[in-house]
Amino acid sequence: MIHIVLYEPEIPQNTGNIMRTCAGTGAKLHLIEPLGFSLDEKYIKRSAVNYLEYCDYTVYPNFEDFCSKNKGTFYYLTRYGKKPHTSFDYSNKDENIYLIFGKESTGIPKEILKQHLDYCMRIPINANIRALNLSNSVAIMLYEVLRQQDFPNLLRTEPFKGENYLEE
Repeated sequence: MIHIVLYEPEIPQNTGNIMRTCAGTGAKLHLIEPLGFSLDEKYIKRSAVNYLEYCDYTVYPNFEDFCSKNKGTFYYLTRYGKKPHTSFDYSNKDENIYLIFGKESTGIPKEILKQHLDYCMRIPINANIRALNLSNSVAIMLYEVLRQQDFPNLLRTEPFKGENYLEE
């Protein structure tokens, strides 16, 4: 299973977008407190639209609690990573893969990253900006894992208007 982990997210719109992405891909979302917003529907519903009920998520009081309750391979996305996100093999569908993202303002704490240098990565970008938007980064990473696994359980055709919509 693929897991998205948000370490102390601060912006409700980003988390709402990520919830929608998780709902659409079957990824499980893990939120590590403190959160910079309330999980009240009125704060995140606009970004998550009406898909919130399809998002499987768990909230943890801290990173230690999260680690004690989850087993698998943990990958850390950080602008300080020296390996591109595409340099890892995520193809094992039987492995629990955790993609860990830090808070928007400061990322994942250095104390955590230093313990896992072999699993720190970055999405390559130029020097014009510090980092990509959190929800964009989650989508890029999640779809790289899904691509390597050949998009398990995801539809390859549009289900609402039909697969021959363009030909009609």
